[in-house]
Amino acid sequence: MNEPLKVLFLASEADPLIKVGGLGDVAGSLPYALRSLEPAWLNGRSLDIRLVIPFHAAIRPKLERFEKIAEYSIEYLTGPLLAEVFFTEIHNLPIYLIGSHLFGPGEPVYTTDNYRDGLKYTFFTLAALQLPRHIAWKPDILHANDWHTAVGPYMARFDSNYTDLRLTPSVLTIHNLPYLGGNSEKALAEFGIPPSSDGRLPAWARTMPLPLGLSAADRIIAVSPSYSEEILTPEFGCGLENLLQDRRQSVVGILNGLDQKIWDPATDIALTNSFNFGQLSKRSQNKDALINAFSLDPDPDIPLLIIISRMDYQKGIDLAIEALSQIVDFPWQAIILGTGDREIEASCQHLEETNPDRVRAVLKFDAQLSRRMYGGGDMILMPSRYEPCGLAQMIAMRYGCIPIARATGGLKDTIQDAHQPDATGFLFKESKSKDLAETIIRAFQYFSNITIWREMQQRGMQMDFSWQRSALAYAQVYRSLTEDRI
Repeated sequence: MNEPLKVLFLASEADPLIKVGGLGDVAGSLPYALRSLEPAWLNGRSLDIRLVIPFHAAIRPKLERFEKIAEYSIEYLTGPLLAEVFFTEIHNLPIYLIGSHLFGPGEPVYTTDNYRDGLKYTFFTLAALQLPRHIAWKPDILHANDWHTAVGPYMARFDSNYTDLRLTPSVLTIHNLPYLGGNSEKALAEFGIPPSSDGRLPAWARTMPLPLGLSAADRIIAVSPSYSEEILTPEFGCGLENLLQDRRQSVVGILNGLDQKIWDPATDIALTNSFNFGQLSKRSQNKDALINAFSLDPDPDIPLLIIISRMDYQKGIDLAIEALSQIVDFPWQAIILGTGDREIEASCQHLEETNPDRVRAVLKFDAQLSRRMYGGGDMILMPSRYEPCGLAQMIAMRYGCIPIARATGGLKDTIQDAHQPDATGFLFKESKSKDLAETIIRAFQYFSNITIWREMQQRGMQMDFSWQRSALAYAQVYRSLTEDRI
């Protein structure tokens, strides 16, 4: 029992080597947080977690040193495909990079073609399952993430080629359930992955990667407690609610964490003026600089709303635009940052054109500007139709920017509404622009009382959203799974 608890952690991306979305944040932070836990959390055992990601071409220039440690073949329809394994370490975390021509130069991390991505990530996952044999290291836990690696738990449990992992408990984290891996079924078949025989799965789901993983994993982790409940319902279950309801004892909700060293207004060099929760008077200089940069009215009594988001239906940006159009009789200003759906982008531009004195739409990705907006905006709008976890509300609160959000998923779990004693923001229930507009107006009323507003800001800035908290919850899952097998 004093031997380290060994975890094989599979992901398609991981910061700082490669990051496209929220999964990159999680895979780039959670393994480090887990390795830093005291052995007492695991019955006196230390944790030996090893990260495995594809060797995307964009990673190579970022590595100071790495070495090739193995190569082997993965069976495929037209003949074996070569997997090359490279090893590196970052801050004492062992990282294995699985290379192939499938991840060659010019190949993006994700494409719009799920067959193509299915080929890449099915190959990667099968290669990752074989990795322990080549490094003389047998995991106690197999941890997969999203549809890209979800066939891992399925194949480890049911395929005779992986009998060495059949008794290894598996964990599958769902970061966004609707992304099931549809249209990758042909790719899975070409690697010899059989359909599921699990009668709890609808027929259409028995050849899709994420449903396969959900049927086989010993624990299913959703990235917030509320989302873990929502996915059991027809509204959010994507047709898999019957399976998930049947497996509800295996479904756990663990809120994603935030790297509080990276997101710290006291040290953020992107800000005009750094500050902490005890220096909120210094924060106003950041708003002044932001307003000046966008040639807006410098009146400090006008609330500045910000939106920092991917432009798509899930995020409810269309609801925000409709809501702002409904409250023209109130003084407000808004800066919108993001890119995505062309129609939503066009509606943001239209809002600016019809409100040139108070709206600015910046339709691109700009990391530095987003930091200045968090540090200078008064309120952030997050009217998501669903939100598995969300990080923007955590960042905003840490920077003294009050969230106005729909009460769903991780937004509901991280924001205390103004009606509650420990208020940190504003929530609305229904996914309707009218409800959002009313909530914005309610926030304006609080904004006019500087004492109440400062107290709300200070509470939000002191919230603990650290990865340490999340890592403890994951460690408890690992511990329960390994104790179950003793």
